[in-house]
Amino acid sequence: MHPTPARKLHSPALAVALCAALLTACEKSTQLEDIREAGELRVITRNTPTTFYQDRNGDTGLEYELAKRFAESLNLDLQMQSADTLESLYQQLGSNNGPDLAAAGLTVNAQRQDQVRFASPYLQVTPQVVYRRGDKKPRSIEDLYGQRLMVLKGSTLADELRALQAVHPELTFTESDSFEVVDLLRLVNDNEIDAAVVYSNELVVNRAFYPAVSVAFDLGAEQPMAWALQQRPDSTLLDAVNAFFAEIKADGTLDQLIERFYGHSDVLDYVGARAFAEHMQSRLPRYETFLRQAGDQYALDWRLLAAMAYQESLWDETARSATGVRGLMMLTLPTAKFVGVTNRVDPQQSIMGGARYLVWVRDQISADIPEPDRTWFALAAYNVGLGHLEDARKLTEKAGRDPNRWIDVKDFLPLLQKKQWYTQTRYGYARGSEPVHYVQNIRRYHDILQWVTQPQSESRQQSTEQYLAPGILEQLPEGI
Repeated sequence: MHPTPARKLHSPALAVALCAALLTACEKSTQLEDIREAGELRVITRNTPTTFYQDRNGDTGLEYELAKRFAESLNLDLQMQSADTLESLYQQLGSNNGPDLAAAGLTVNAQRQDQVRFASPYLQVTPQVVYRRGDKKPRSIEDLYGQRLMVLKGSTLADELRALQAVHPELTFTESDSFEVVDLLRLVNDNEIDAAVVYSNELVVNRAFYPAVSVAFDLGAEQPMAWALQQRPDSTLLDAVNAFFAEIKADGTLDQLIERFYGHSDVLDYVGARAFAEHMQSRLPRYETFLRQAGDQYALDWRLLAAMAYQESLWDETARSATGVRGLMMLTLPTAKFVGVTNRVDPQQSIMGGARYLVWVRDQISADIPEPDRTWFALAAYNVGLGHLEDARKLTEKAGRDPNRWIDVKDFLPLLQKKQWYTQTRYGYARGSEPVHYVQNIRRYHDILQWVTQPQSESRQQSTEQYLAPGILEQLPEGI
């Protein structure tokens, strides 16, 4: 029996369709290939000081800097988006056509393993219970019974507190998706709650804003922090992420970024943070116009100059040291003469002279040193002198470390005050610990000034008193 004409017509078409389906199945693209085809890496994060935010220079934050470098390693554009809550972040990551990965200060969470895949860890952080200084210090879980305890909803810490309730049924806490960590710290600072559970890195970065917040005790051991990726059949993106972190760990880039964002964050103690908050409102506004003018004239961030002036004189134009340096920027007589300052206690002259001298010092430092390290070196040289800085860089190189990285050189500057080391140098003894503390303090003050000044206010030339956001002084508990 001969086949019908219809079957004759459909058999070739069916064969072609089957072949096409098989070919498509064989040639199905991987996740990484899809991303390369789209030309951009989509990353979801959180808008916090430890992850991603904007300052006058644009996007910044540790997670942003890591994501930017990863995208560049793949020759892709970077698209960052922020989630309002942790639950929303995980939901968006797991949705169809969701972001490719989450770089958001997440710790590896066993409760999320069926929802996302975690890459290799890049940072270890400690969960900590924090309380308000002056209140009775909790020293154990039992001390939290009946306390107003809060944690971020959807976080690993919330899961851990729920697990602790099995052993400590009297432990109660509130999960909130209306706040970020910075808000929890504010609530503790303002005595609106008794305690909160946060990670150590988040406390270190934000502590200067909330000086009444202190650590009660660690809630367990360190935990690994990692990026989270979509659950996909192939592991090409995961492999690329892991290879990226392996590379930046090996070449020192990761350590340098961590030092940049965390290495100077704990330099302010309670008293120092409170004094800085008060002086920022009572003294800084008197000099802000001059600082802005100097910043514009010498292409410097005026807040960096403000941070320098605070480190030098606590924003006191009449300041004078035992060695005779004077004024807001504490200029020596030879330096003042060199930069054309005729009256060191004149605030405008002092600020302009200090800015002029900082730029001159920076110009003496090799342009091959990338920013921000070149600026940190310039600050160190402003404090200790170019010769001693160069001695420390040579010691750094001799030890097999990188003389062009502040994270390495800052370990060798203090050696200049030890005879076994300074006798090997051209310029000899120096109080090498001082420039290290000097730079770290300035960086911390600068961070605070960047965070509390709103980017949109830069063009409005408003007074600092008008755009503190939020006002640090108002955050201090009453009676302190």
